[in-house]
Amino acid sequence: MINPKKIEEMAKQLSDNIPSGLKQFAGEFEERTKQVLQNQLMKLDLVSREEFEVQQHVLVKTREKLTALQEQVDALEQKLTKPE
Repeated sequence: MINPKKIEEMAKQLSDNIPSGLKQFAGEFEERTKQVLQNQLMKLDLVSREEFEVQQHVLVKTREKLTALQEQVDALEQKLTKPE
């Protein structure tokens, strides 16, 4: 699913860029940022890398079968239209 380490990195980057006068709130800001990022990312319709790769494999197999079937249809059409 969503890599928690990436969310932590993003939150840390945001908190590192807080102006120096607000650094006392950096820890709280970082934690809240992580929560907001996680909540917003969970709302997105995302799939895991593993699921994506499985579906990609299924698509490749389906294309191969479709190509084979198209070749069979073409061969049968040639037989039907070929004068004897």
